[in-house]
Amino acid sequence: MTSDQASENTAAKPTAVLLLQDGTTIYGTGFGSVGMAVGEICFNTAMTGYQEILTDPSYAGQIITFTFPHIGNVGANNQDIETSNLASSSGVRGCIVKSPITDPSNYRSEKHLDDWLRSRGIIGISNIDTRALTIRIRENGMPNAVIAYDPSGQFDLEDLKRQVDAWPGLEGMDLAKEVTCGQTYSWNETLWDRETGYGEQNDPEFHVVAIDYGAKRNILRCLAEVKCKVTVVPATASADEILAYKPDGIFLSNGPGDPAATGDYAVPVIQDLVKSEKPIFGICLGHQLLSLALGAKTRKMHQGHHGANHPVKDCLTDKVEITSMNHGFTVDREHLPEGVQETHVSLFDGSNCGIRVKDKPIFSVQYHPEASPGPQDSHYLFDQFADLMRATK
Repeated sequence: MTSDQASENTAAKPTAVLLLQDGTTIYGTGFGSVGMAVGEICFNTAMTGYQEILTDPSYAGQIITFTFPHIGNVGANNQDIETSNLASSSGVRGCIVKSPITDPSNYRSEKHLDDWLRSRGIIGISNIDTRALTIRIRENGMPNAVIAYDPSGQFDLEDLKRQVDAWPGLEGMDLAKEVTCGQTYSWNETLWDRETGYGEQNDPEFHVVAIDYGAKRNILRCLAEVKCKVTVVPATASADEILAYKPDGIFLSNGPGDPAATGDYAVPVIQDLVKSEKPIFGICLGHQLLSLALGAKTRKMHQGHHGANHPVKDCLTDKVEITSMNHGFTVDREHLPEGVQETHVSLFDGSNCGIRVKDKPIFSVQYHPEASPGPQDSHYLFDQFADLMRATK
């Protein structure tokens, strides 16, 4: 089917609709799960890794627009899943793509993306001008919207508008409790290898307790790769519970939602952990929560950072790293407290991308050094964490 034919078919019988909070209505072709969902629309510029993106718990509450036009062409499998608590869903509300999904063509594919999305309850819409939608987000910010798929093409637009109007939005929303693990568990799986697949860490040098605010599997693999035995605890674990494991280091994971809302219960715990003098490493939401615990502030971003091609400058070495990012909130670099040093900044907009505590073995970054697939420029941060544990053990 040509693009012109697809457009004519969509115009004749749309089976999905995207309704923005301002009333803008966009019709398309539905796929994935039948139903409706409300969320915040963001766009992701990555050209690979759509399955990892769709299972990243940091996207809970969001509808993802892929700017790359060919999504689904490598299918889906049971290995490239990022949600670490093995839940059936990571909280992603929907998927927006330009071109209809083709049959998969990849030796690792186990399932068509359409079937895979249906099994995970994720609604999709294709035949959308994603370029125009992306420009709209860049100019006006990330809108709340409702995505709906009905094979009959029958939609109650007034009811859908009421649904999106009633949704409060991500600002002020704690989503970490929705995606965190239900109970403590251990992790020893290491990074994937083309010949052998995933390995195991059976000779650990360190014990790390990872607080799961929505942790990605590949973060845990990167920790295991640098000789860590990893104990993963729920987002609501207390400082006493964490320190009872006698860890060599503490990891603060990525996650979704407003850091200020999650901080209501997470910040006091992190403040106690900071006093323990243990090495601490945070990523994404973990970076934001650590910053709040140290006295900084966070704020909502206009369009967020979502993609695998974001340049970040290391202020300590003047090197530039190409990074993967996924966040809609940022640490306000103008209000970093005394004793906290900014270590990384975005070369796109100058926003804060990393900090360290000057007199303690504590640091964090806003971006995702573990991204898979994605740039590996920042893998050194896991070695840096291991060095800090080795020095203080």
